[in-house]
Amino acid sequence: MKQVLVGVSVLYLFLCSTNSQAQSDKVLMYTKSAEYFEESLVLGNGKMGASVHGGVQSDKIFLNDATLWSGEPVDSKNINPEAYKHLPSVRQALKDENYRLADSLNKKLQGKFSESFAPLGTLFLDMTHPNGQATDYKRTLNLNEAISTTQYKIGGVVYTREYFISHPQQVMVIRLKASQKGALTFNMRFNSLLNYKNAVDNQILRSTGRAPIHAEPSYQGNKPNAVVFDDKKGTRFTTLSKIVTHDGTLVTTDSTIGIKGGSEVLILISIATSFNGFDKDPNTEGGNDETWARIQLTKAQNIGFERLKKAHLKDYQSFFNRVELKINGNPTAKGTTEERLIAYRDGAKDPSLEALYFNFGRYLLISSSRTKSVPANLQGIWNPILRPPWSSNYTTNINAEMNYWLAESCNLSEMHQPLLDFIENLSKTGAATAKNFYNAKGWTVAHNSDIWAMSNPVGNYGEGSPSWANWNMGGAWLATHLWEHYTFTQDKAFLDKYAYNLMHGAAEFCLDMLVDDGKGHLVTSPGTSPENVFITPTGYVGATAYGVTADLAIIRELFLQTIEASKIVGKDAAFRQILQEKLTKLYPYQVGKKGNLQEWYYDWEDKEPQHRHQSHLYGLYPGHHISVEKTPALSAACRQTLEIKGDETTGWSKGWRTNLWARLHDGNRTYKMYRELLRYVTPDGKGKTNYSGGGGTYPNLFDAHPPFQIDGNFGGTAAVAEMLIQSEIGKIELLPALPDAWTSGSVKGLCARGGFIVDMVWEKGKVTTVSVYASKGGSTTFYYGKYMKKVTLTQGQRTNVVF
Repeated sequence: MKQVLVGVSVLYLFLCSTNSQAQSDKVLMYTKSAEYFEESLVLGNGKMGASVHGGVQSDKIFLNDATLWSGEPVDSKNINPEAYKHLPSVRQALKDENYRLADSLNKKLQGKFSESFAPLGTLFLDMTHPNGQATDYKRTLNLNEAISTTQYKIGGVVYTREYFISHPQQVMVIRLKASQKGALTFNMRFNSLLNYKNAVDNQILRSTGRAPIHAEPSYQGNKPNAVVFDDKKGTRFTTLSKIVTHDGTLVTTDSTIGIKGGSEVLILISIATSFNGFDKDPNTEGGNDETWARIQLTKAQNIGFERLKKAHLKDYQSFFNRVELKINGNPTAKGTTEERLIAYRDGAKDPSLEALYFNFGRYLLISSSRTKSVPANLQGIWNPILRPPWSSNYTTNINAEMNYWLAESCNLSEMHQPLLDFIENLSKTGAATAKNFYNAKGWTVAHNSDIWAMSNPVGNYGEGSPSWANWNMGGAWLATHLWEHYTFTQDKAFLDKYAYNLMHGAAEFCLDMLVDDGKGHLVTSPGTSPENVFITPTGYVGATAYGVTADLAIIRELFLQTIEASKIVGKDAAFRQILQEKLTKLYPYQVGKKGNLQEWYYDWEDKEPQHRHQSHLYGLYPGHHISVEKTPALSAACRQTLEIKGDETTGWSKGWRTNLWARLHDGNRTYKMYRELLRYVTPDGKGKTNYSGGGGTYPNLFDAHPPFQIDGNFGGTAAVAEMLIQSEIGKIELLPALPDAWTSGSVKGLCARGGFIVDMVWEKGKVTTVSVYASKGGSTTFYYGKYMKKVTLTQGQRTNVVF
């Protein structure tokens, strides 16, 4: 459904159409307000986030700022600075095959936990209505416009609220309207879980506060002093909520502002924090948050609603409209978005819901990743909890990277930039981590990070299990994103002046982690496979090992990319030769007795064969050195691994497995996983979160791990792109994993490596039209079934591809 909706009345009429509700691939729609966070509709401009509940009597809006975290800059040089002294003993224990001792000693190579992403506060709009029940309630999020709307009728009066967050003006915009003059009366108030205070100055509700100096991870339980505030430390915030225009009477108290007897009101909300960089003390070296908040508010307050909206749409749609997906078919699901999800779970067909989920992922990335050096975290930028799940941090053993799998292929390269910038921050703290913990050159990142670019192994100095606390390949994995950006953009200046040096440093660390296995092969020691454990023949259940497949897969990918990057930028021929030599000596992949790709050096049993992580399949996806065409035996082993693991897993893991099946060119199995990713999950607040209950999708389309993790959304969107187009430099595959269910459809704007943008139409499972645009110019070869077509284009040229 390609339709631009203009005006609230048109939107209201549109949503009253049951058929349109069932068909919508760009509108989330509900007929009741949100009771739980997982039902709220989220907005964002890449820095400021809002979760709108749309209540009738009181509208609750959770507010976040991407730069508001607990903590302060990390002293990376003094976090367990002599940990490296224990490294030889760990390696010796592994050489002696004493895995119990290796696990025990590996705990000595641990440091502090990360800090947490903080909830800024909650804005309430407390409404006063005439007597009577609300009817004709509609709550929507229009992905084409990044605008949410709440509308209902009481006593013959139609009340309408519109919300969006402007990136050009850096403010949240709320317009309240009543269809009858004088019928709009409300009060606005703010509270926060942080240390804060409110004041009213003219038409502005000023809320100021401070994030904690420390917040323990939620999985640490109810520890004393789990959250610590300090009036002289931590990041400050200012929130200014102003009633800009109104036609009623302004009513204020010492902590609220409101309107009595109005009919239309415009509210602007401006947020700023004192965060001034990962290495700047936010208290003594921070920015002036109140000054910045006032500057933003002053710039926006005289523009007016229509001009604010026009600028917002121009900015947002310049990204969102680049890609258009249509999946044709006859839906059997109808009703609200939640009703469609429930029907879909029960087997209904809803191709528009499948496209809606794809569009929602693109919407979320645009909305959460536009702040320099501050990438989207585990919850994007939406979190209402003081100690959020897993600290809402950057989990680098899959989740932080997964957030950006869709960025390049789905034509949102600009949204990739915050992560690419953040990598440079990590390389600085990560150099100290490499030296202090591993006596290694280069830089690395362990299991977790935060806005302060923390890079050390976590575990609280020996309390954590090495299965998750001691993993140390985060820098190597993140560095591959630099190459991915280059392969799509062909930006040689970026590769030469920025990316290559970071890739070089990550590769240097990996070189120092490699040791001889005594049989002429190079392996990592020590290593772990993220969050998984093995069972030795003696029955010991352990985590620390040598020659872990996931380590070697990531290193292979990084070395291959760094070698190519070195050639392109014309640097480091000697270093390139070292990488090439080491690459040939890496312990080769092994196929186990069950036909699976071994996760460990030996063909050990897994304690949990269906474990959510599948890190040893990295070479298949997101890596590229395992493929159906190039390495058929290894790809078959990957397939068998996935068969053993099964399809039931957590939300983000479903997203990863969907991509893996797509790379195996199994469209129907990919589609089955995609459907399971969209399986309806009730909000956490309706009962205790079942962490092992299997993942899916909450009513507001957020990914259910459970609890909410945004990486599943991003992984699902990336998987759709992989089903339709797969590419490498010089090669573009069309419909490599098209499921039977998607017999006809079209897509425009997907990106392929080499700097190409592809539009395509297919009918009855066959490609009918292909158009390609060259953003940089060059040659590539299209592959479709048995057909092959080489295309050479100049920069800016577009052509049709005819097989």
